[in-house]
Amino acid sequence: MRRAQQQMHRVRPRGVSTTKNVISIQSHVVYGAAGNSAAVFPMQRLGVNVWPIHTVQFSNHTQYGKWEGLPTPMEQISLLVDGIAALDGGEVLRSCNAVLSGYLGSPEQGEHVLAVVRKVREANPKALYICDPVMGHPAKGCVVPQGVQDHHAFASAAAADVVCPNVLELGVMTGTEPRSPSEVLAAARKLLDKGPSLVLVKHLAHAGLSPSDSFEMLLVSRTEAWHCSTPLLPFSRPPVGVGDLTTGLFLAGLLHGKTPREALEHTAAAYFEVMKATSEADQYELQLVAAQDGIASPTRPFEARLLPTS
Repeated sequence: MRRAQQQMHRVRPRGVSTTKNVISIQSHVVYGAAGNSAAVFPMQRLGVNVWPIHTVQFSNHTQYGKWEGLPTPMEQISLLVDGIAALDGGEVLRSCNAVLSGYLGSPEQGEHVLAVVRKVREANPKALYICDPVMGHPAKGCVVPQGVQDHHAFASAAAADVVCPNVLELGVMTGTEPRSPSEVLAAARKLLDKGPSLVLVKHLAHAGLSPSDSFEMLLVSRTEAWHCSTPLLPFSRPPVGVGDLTTGLFLAGLLHGKTPREALEHTAAAYFEVMKATSEADQYELQLVAAQDGIASPTRPFEARLLPTS
């Protein structure tokens, strides 16, 4: 496997910590947990420094049906990273271990994200690019432009080391409509052919792909496929930001040297801690602070199962 399985050690530059560092380019909400607001704190709690860049800044996530706020000017994404690159003779940017991208307001923003990825890789060739290809869910009030879907299907897929779609996004990126676990696996392998080394499919519930009482994830590499399941807890109103949370957790695991399987298992266990805290509090927003100890040291393990390769 490409960068995702390489050892991510390097010589420590003077004055720069060996702690892992991530540029996270996603949406941000002032209230609640979605995009960077769902991913940054869990990664920090796991010992990863996060340098967040917001593609939009809204008062709250859009599934409330109303919100205030504005997109980030497209050129600002690149400019902010240019500013980081100018620090300490370039040593700061050389300490960046990964770029994580999520919600994009336009395909043009996506081009700026890829420019950031290229700049980071020039500074640190071992840096990972993890793409969460958010494509919206109109029925839930989340909509992205058609051009964003095309950007992810072609440009993001070719550039990323790891892609973390849900089943709907996987179908768009591969021109398929997976309706069974075997079809999801085949679509994930088709996505691997576009360039990434790992595909993490989040929540197989769409179209009856998993039991209604389970949250299931599928991790696919070029040689292996792992399945992991946790109980699906009851909610008065299912929370938003779960995909952003799980992608951040998985990336943190990889950066800390876990194997992809180990990162998947910790992601499942930490996700469950967050959902348990949220369900017990009967809250719509993810209860990340309440679950922070469980994020770092989950109390209930979940084992990933190796699927047959044929």
